[in-house]
Amino acid sequence: MPNQELAVLGQDESGCCPTLLAAPMDEGRADDLAKVFKALGDPVRLRLLSMIASREGGEICVCELTPAFGLSQSTISHHLKLLKQAGLIASERRGTWVYYRLLPERTDMLAAVLARPGAEASQPLDEPAGTVS
Repeated sequence: MPNQELAVLGQDESGCCPTLLAAPMDEGRADDLAKVFKALGDPVRLRLLSMIASREGGEICVCELTPAFGLSQSTISHHLKLLKQAGLIASERRGTWVYYRLLPERTDMLAAVLARPGAEASQPLDEPAGTVS
């Protein structure tokens, strides 16, 4: 039998899934993505993800995350659990503390799904159009 390369259905040439503008999304994919976007639909979780992602060294202890919010430790743990269930972060227990790190392949996938085919990177949402950095 000859050695053949099989194409994975629903992926483009880069190996990623098609963007929203490239092809209609099937129900299963929409359900999966909706769970991730729901996890990102809370300001506390967005801030937690940002704190984790921007941390030098790539990981942060929960003991450093909790004081940044006026919330209980159990509420922060709940938000972190939802981010982890969405596949956006991973954790590792070291003694009594848990360390969190971003799963960049997941955020890259989200960016690819939302991107316009062939579009250049756009301006951040917090910068008005026409502003030069």
